[in-house]
Amino acid sequence: MSTKRGVGNAMTRAHVNNIVLAESDETVVVEGNHYFPPASVNWDYFNETELTTGCPWKGEANYYTIEAGDLVLTNKAWTYHTPSEDAASIKDHVAFYPEVTVE
Repeated sequence: MSTKRGVGNAMTRAHVNNIVLAESDETVVVEGNHYFPPASVNWDYFNETELTTGCPWKGEANYYTIEAGDLVLTNKAWTYHTPSEDAASIKDHVAFYPEVTVE
């Protein structure tokens, strides 16, 4: 498993259409994706969907649709509510597909 914490004062932001969806200096990076802690997410833009997928080592992923202004990104953010023991560090953290800019 490739996991690392975000670095010190390096603030990481997820945004779309100049709207900040999440912002944290304590993301967890897994397989190249930044997972944002739940407290750093602007939940006003998220609606959980029925979609779930499985990962052999992380467990079942749950998805969100992002609604930011006129833009609707269906199932473009995900989380693990009940991750495997190996992925416990990303429980309820949110990651994004490339349609959302993370920098």
